Amino acid sequence: MRYITIVFLALFVLACKQEAKTNTLQTGTYRALLKVNETENLPFNFEVISENKLNILNAEEIIEVEDVTYKNDSVYIKMPVFEGYLVAKIEDGALTGSFVKAGLNRIMAFSAEKNTVRFDTSEKPTNEISGNWEAVFSPKVEEDRYIAKGIFSQKGHIVTGTFRTTTGDYRYLEGVLDGNQLKLSTFDGAHAFLFTATVTDSTMVGTFYSGNHFKEPFTAKRNETYELPDANTLTFLKEGYDKVAFSFPDETGTMVSLNDERFKDKVVLVQIMGTWCPNCLDESKFYSEFYKNNPDKDIEIIALAFEYVKTEEAAFNNIKRLKDKTGITYPVLLAQYGSSSKVKAQEKLPMLNHVLSYPTTIFIDKTGEVRKIHTGFNGPATGEKYVAFKTEFSSFVNELLAE
Repeated sequence: MRYITIVFLALFVLACKQEAKTNTLQTGTYRALLKVNETENLPFNFEVISENKLNILNAEEIIEVEDVTYKNDSVYIKMPVFEGYLVAKIEDGALTGSFVKAGLNRIMAFSAEKNTVRFDTSEKPTNEISGNWEAVFSPKVEEDRYIAKGIFSQKGHIVTGTFRTTTGDYRYLEGVLDGNQLKLSTFDGAHAFLFTATVTDSTMVGTFYSGNHFKEPFTAKRNETYELPDANTLTFLKEGYDKVAFSFPDETGTMVSLNDERFKDKVVLVQIMGTWCPNCLDESKFYSEFYKNNPDKDIEIIALAFEYVKTEEAAFNNIKRLKDKTGITYPVLLAQYGSSSKVKAQEKLPMLNHVLSYPTTIFIDKTGEVRKIHTGFNGPATGEKYVAFKTEFSSFVNELLAE
């Protein structure tokens, strides 16, 4: 009888292990859906490499996710750098759960199943939209209105590209032209963007959705020569100011300012940013690599983080995660927590006419004079514009270093 009991217990433990094994992610490519509203879903693809590793796929962008854990009957997929995470139950290989951004109290319904398709299509494209588009978001509401430049490439049904604005870009967008219906999406753990539009050979009329909490209309017309205003002219020092001054704490509680010895007689870049901001992440990766590759040059970088999380501890945890993931070795100071308001950010930096964008970079020469303020950041998704930025950046910084 004792032998039978032992065998039964062994079989029960083995069965439990096998059952737990089936409740982990299966390798393969999935299509995920985030519920925007009752009629719209935002799709994106991810590829499961192993039960603890997956890649999120947006056009040319691959986001490696290695923080995949299991608790009770759910899988937790934690995004690198950003605070957002996916939590879902797994049943018959499919996932059902939520995308959560706790710091903003935002939740979106999430589901996923194996599928290599992003958007379904039923009709042949009626137009070819490759090229440049002059766009206006919220065109009928003056206080919300802003301009953008659409940059797209189309191959058959498949469309990739982005919208550039004066403050940055809308990431790697991927989607389809289904008949005359354009559908584009991206998901990176910080933002979930969906664009839908009706397209002719020269116009677009559509809607931009950011998660399930915001939407706005946009229009666009084909314009191959269209350019946005110069990013170096949008933010400037107000009359009566000739320098930038601040004092904010680092992760040890030490107050840091531009008067510190480490910044004396050096070129200094002051990066206004937030750990929650994808364009800031692109810029931080670029600056981190530049800083590590130029240890012998008289240049320092200092980042000022404006964080929406409610506590100082949570803000510094986010800063640490950013530094760990990107290899940042320059100081990242906590300028503000509890809000990412640009109005409040400008109050912390009253010498600026405004804080129009996260990120914004202030270029300061060896004498402490502000030589340029660059608003926004055109990341890798903007293609040629990103290449042009890198060339301009290197040229200008070398000019300041030579003085």
